[in-house]
Amino acid sequence: MIRFIIVCITVVGFLILSIPLLLVEWIIGRFHPYARDISSLRIIQAVFRFILWETGAKIEVIGFENVPKDQTVLYVGNHRSYFDILLTYCRCPGLTGYVAKDSMEKIPLLSIWMKRLYCLFLNRQDIRQGLKTILTGIEQMKNGISMCIFPEGTRNKGTEMMPFKEGSLKMAEKTGYPIIPIAITNSAGIFENQYPKIRPAHVILEYGKPIYPKELSREDKKFLGAYTQRAIAQMLEQHTQRTSSKK
Repeated sequence: MIRFIIVCITVVGFLILSIPLLLVEWIIGRFHPYARDISSLRIIQAVFRFILWETGAKIEVIGFENVPKDQTVLYVGNHRSYFDILLTYCRCPGLTGYVAKDSMEKIPLLSIWMKRLYCLFLNRQDIRQGLKTILTGIEQMKNGISMCIFPEGTRNKGTEMMPFKEGSLKMAEKTGYPIIPIAITNSAGIFENQYPKIRPAHVILEYGKPIYPKELSREDKKFLGAYTQRAIAQMLEQHTQRTSSKK
């Protein structure tokens, strides 16, 4: 429980202490919006790295060289833990917005930072609002902001991935920007597997080779979500084989 308490203190403490910081960032944004955006990105990335350090997690990163450093992309990953966001966001080389569930928009201060960092809030029950969110994501990508989405739609507590929602991949299909598939293994070992305790866990985070929608066959374009999911499933299977061989 000690790690859980420490992480909670860190999160709440940062949100409270960040109030004047948000004001400073707002002033910077009045004159240099891009400088403010990059500053906000690096601040949150530093906080996320510190929290991950507090958890004691051992993070094995594979294939990070597959992430373009100077190009807008759509990150697509499987989803097992709240910590998936921290694990992936602290490694984004440039401005990146995440698609989150709309209930997070109600959390004070946190939602302000999320909006500052171009995160979008998805209403899973309202198809029309969901479409508007995806269209906003498309516009953000066209403006040079990468996006990240977990197309299972929620944290998956099972051993197998749930089917990817095809509509979420429209952001890549409509912009032509590459998809970076992300396979995450054992992130739930940090927290969810022994809730409410936080324990050190060996997490594997792998970035697959970019998927360019325009280069795919008509059938694969039609089911881009399923195509991307297969790429992630292959990486997850390799993770299982790797961990099994070490036992």
